[in-house]
Amino acid sequence: MTTAPVLQAQDVAVVRDGSTILSEVSLTVRTGEHWALLGPNGAGKTTLLALLGALVHPTRGTVEVLGHRLGRVDLRQLRSCVGHVNPRHDLRSARTVHDVVLTGVTNTLEPVPRWAPAPEQVALADRLIDLLGLGHRREARWPALSQGERGRTLIARALMPSPRLLLLDEPATGLDVAGREQLVERLDTLQRTYPDLASVLVTHHLEELPPGTTHVLLLRDGRALASGPVDEVLTSDQISKCFDHPVRLTRTEGRWAVTAHPAPRSRLR
Repeated sequence: MTTAPVLQAQDVAVVRDGSTILSEVSLTVRTGEHWALLGPNGAGKTTLLALLGALVHPTRGTVEVLGHRLGRVDLRQLRSCVGHVNPRHDLRSARTVHDVVLTGVTNTLEPVPRWAPAPEQVALADRLIDLLGLGHRREARWPALSQGERGRTLIARALMPSPRLLLLDEPATGLDVAGREQLVERLDTLQRTYPDLASVLVTHHLEELPPGTTHVLLLRDGRALASGPVDEVLTSDQISKCFDHPVRLTRTEGRWAVTAHPAPRSRLR
C-alpha cells in the first residue's frame, strides 16, 4: 500500500519584489525517501527548502507538510515537527554540545530558564551525539567546535523531537575534505538507523551526496529541470544541462564524482 506523502508541493511559485524565484515546481517526498535538491547558485534551492520547512508561504500553488497544508495550520507548531538543519545557526553563547542538542526539545537557540530535560531526553541526546560521531566532544563548547562538528551537532539537535522529516540546507558548507567525509559517513549511518525518516538535502556539489540518496530534483533558474529516482536523474547529460557546462558524472561505491568534459576543439588548419 502506498503511504501518504510526508511532503507534497504542487505547482508552487514564489515571487519577491516582482522577481520570480520559483515557478511551477512540484515535489512529492514519501517515508524513507532521501531527496537531493541540486542546482547552481541562485537556482531557488534554499527558497524551496524554506517552503518545505514551513518557513514561508508560496505565492501560488500548494504545499503540504506532514499532511497539513500551508495557510491552514499554525506554522510555528508545524515547524516543531520538522527537523530543519541550518548551518548558519546563530548561537552566540559558549554552550556545550550536549546543551545545544537538548535545545532541540524546546526548539530554542538557548536553553529555556528553569527547564530541565527528562531522563529519557538526556539519554536520547547522548545516543544522537554518539550516532553523529561526537561522543568524545560531548562537553566541548560551541566556540571550540570545528565547522564540521557544529554541523553534526545541529543534525543531532534536529533529531531530538523524533521528526518524520529532516531538511538539510547545504550542511557541508565551509568543510574541508575530512569534515565533508565525516558528515557524509554520519548521514549514511543516520539513514540506515532511521529507515522511516525522510530527508531533503540541498547542495550544488554531487560529492556531498550520501550513498543512500534515493531521489533528485534538479533546479535551474527557479524551475524543475528533472525530478525522480536518482539513477534516472543523475546522468552526465542532465547535470551538464543543469549547470550549463559539459561534465562527466561517475559513481564509485555509491559516491558521485564530476569531472570536466570539454567540447572537442576544432581541427587546426
